[in-house]
Amino acid sequence: MDVLRPPLVRIGGRVYRKNLIQEHAFPHEEEEEDFCAGPSDCADEPSDACVVEETERGFQCRLEVPSPFYKYIIGKKGETKKRLETETRTSISIPKPGVEGEIVITGQHRSGVVSARTRIDVLLDSFRKKQPFTHFLSFALNQPAIQEKFLQFKEQVLETCSKDQGVSSSLFQNPAKLHLTLGTLVLLNEQEIQRACDLLQRCKEDFVDQITGGQPLTVEVAGVEYMNDDPAMTDVLYAKVHMKDGSDRLQMVADQLVERFVASGLMLKEWDRVKLHATVMNTLFRKDPTEERNNTMTGKSSFKERESFNGQNILKLFENFYFGEVQLDSVRLSQRFSSDASGYYATSGQL
Repeated sequence: MDVLRPPLVRIGGRVYRKNLIQEHAFPHEEEEEDFCAGPSDCADEPSDACVVEETERGFQCRLEVPSPFYKYIIGKKGETKKRLETETRTSISIPKPGVEGEIVITGQHRSGVVSARTRIDVLLDSFRKKQPFTHFLSFALNQPAIQEKFLQFKEQVLETCSKDQGVSSSLFQNPAKLHLTLGTLVLLNEQEIQRACDLLQRCKEDFVDQITGGQPLTVEVAGVEYMNDDPAMTDVLYAKVHMKDGSDRLQMVADQLVERFVASGLMLKEWDRVKLHATVMNTLFRKDPTEERNNTMTGKSSFKERESFNGQNILKLFENFYFGEVQLDSVRLSQRFSSDASGYYATSGQL
């Protein structure tokens, strides 16, 4: 990291610089990070979400933090917590490991409590970005007619292109899991899942019904395209999706949903616009077919290195392949590494 140009983190309308320390101290431990708010070492102004209460002994602030993040606030041998308490002159009470609850910051001075809260917010934001996503917003594309056409596509590709470098049956999506991904989320406890479900419902009331007229969106799934720059070294091949009536209503719904979730802090902004696509082939699928089931609990893949495939002939022969027409009537909060009775991803909530 360039010490003259440290990474910047934006939280609650404020910008903070992130300073990495002790990178070489513990080679087998996670990097320990220290965070300061510019321009001074500690921020005295709370973010909009920070509520500081005055008590008989001073001031206190409560914040809900998923239990998997406790260890990052505590640090190796409690060093991060001790440093936070010393530098901000506060006391930080953290629930026991695995127990969901509130972290309570107390201190004699309001500025110290606010500073500790701000540092914890920035610390958590950094580590949240490192977590594998647990949920995603999706439109299901696994209707029977689409699945049937997808299986025809798979059969024809294997008949005509199986001798091309890297092409095999293991690359293809599970037809029951065909979908459009709008955005990914890291939701680490039931409270965060409920927040996402509640926000999804508010989006329906605020703009989704207005854009769709309260009716399903009729889309066509047709044509294939690749993600990277070289079709001879393809990792992801996807089917293109567009509104049958030629309008941009699907794009509007997708973009506004992501914008609202990003503003809430539940989703990270990755692109200016959602790329509407349905993955049909992916080199990450080139694995033991039992892997997804075995990794349901960890949320991690044992896949180490992607092996690209030559998609040139597939793109030439199936450029305009028609997968079918489908009615999109709900956005789902889908759980990664899961399945429901239909074979699709388990749904935590939907609109």
